[in-house]
Amino acid sequence: MTKLLIRLFVKDRDNPTDSRVREAYGRLAGLVGIACNILLGGVKFTLGALTGSIAMQADGVNNLSDVGSNLVTLIGFHMAGKPADKEHPYGHARVEYIAALIISFLILLVGVELGKESVFKIIDPKPVAFTVASMFALVLSILAKLWLGRFTAYIGRHIHSSTMSAATADSMCDVISTGAILLCAILSYFKGWNLDGYVGVLVAGFVLYSGIGILRDTISPLLGEAPSPEMVGELSERLLSYGGICGLHDIMVHNYGPGRVIASAHAEVRADADIVAIHEIIDRAEREVGEKMGILLTIHLDPVETDDTRTGTVRAQVGEIVRAVDSRLRFHDFRMVSGEKQTNLIFDIVVPAGTDAAQAGRYKSSIREGVKGIDPSYVCVIDVDVDYCGVR
Repeated sequence: MTKLLIRLFVKDRDNPTDSRVREAYGRLAGLVGIACNILLGGVKFTLGALTGSIAMQADGVNNLSDVGSNLVTLIGFHMAGKPADKEHPYGHARVEYIAALIISFLILLVGVELGKESVFKIIDPKPVAFTVASMFALVLSILAKLWLGRFTAYIGRHIHSSTMSAATADSMCDVISTGAILLCAILSYFKGWNLDGYVGVLVAGFVLYSGIGILRDTISPLLGEAPSPEMVGELSERLLSYGGICGLHDIMVHNYGPGRVIASAHAEVRADADIVAIHEIIDRAEREVGEKMGILLTIHLDPVETDDTRTGTVRAQVGEIVRAVDSRLRFHDFRMVSGEKQTNLIFDIVVPAGTDAAQAGRYKSSIREGVKGIDPSYVCVIDVDVDYCGVR
């Protein structure tokens, strides 16, 4: 059913990086979710009113509130699909994250309201009259939500969408809450136990837990999370495959939403290389790697002296000192500038993300002391870079 719906309603379905294709996937998921939730919510709320089950009524209201989440999905994908403009030159793809954020707030709101109603039901219990028909309806509801969860999960994996992941989590919350209500109905029907309020509290707790999880996962990319090690590893491997590039540093990746990734890197090249030839290699690497990985890539050239024996020896000695100070540190852009009375060793050190200015200062002092032990005439001129990628 999932693949059939995609074939019918999504053109060019195998090109999920295209903003129009992503919007089509989001529109399909939103409309299917609206249809399912209106049907399920109406049936469960009606049966809850007839049987007197506050848990079933709350579950029905939960489904109806999911219609709002589906509308947020529709609007979010529509906004994210808008092209870049003067005010937003990097596009609108982060609207997807905002949509997922709104969904998480809606889930939290439902959890709070369900918890309140359930506590009132425990304090003032009322008889519940479940029927076989109502239990059968709950089973059908669970099956429908399981399918809807698989449907949104499939789309989410295919287009790498946090909004779809939030929608999937929402569906799984509904499956568990409805399953708990079904268990309550069975015990009430066969044993006469009235656990409606207690089950409602458990369901509310799970809904709140899921909402907090979605909120946490959505805030991270909005704040600016580190790229995955796999992504950085692939980028490095592809760039180093080009002849003339002998090293990389200062890799930075900016994620402006699905399909809107901008990356930059400093490529180390031989100082005696032909500048025109190496520039052509860099241009080709930017274009080809960017197209293959679906990113906008910018590469800066950094010439490295490879034939000067003295420079190579001192560079190796400084490298040992840097690693001895802290094994997490790296250094690059090493140069030696000799004067009459001193020789400046100019280089950058890369410190772990989260390193404060005081600690960075201590790193520099320790390195300078170590270098003085090699030759008192050496003076270190050190710039501090931050490891934005979080990988070694």
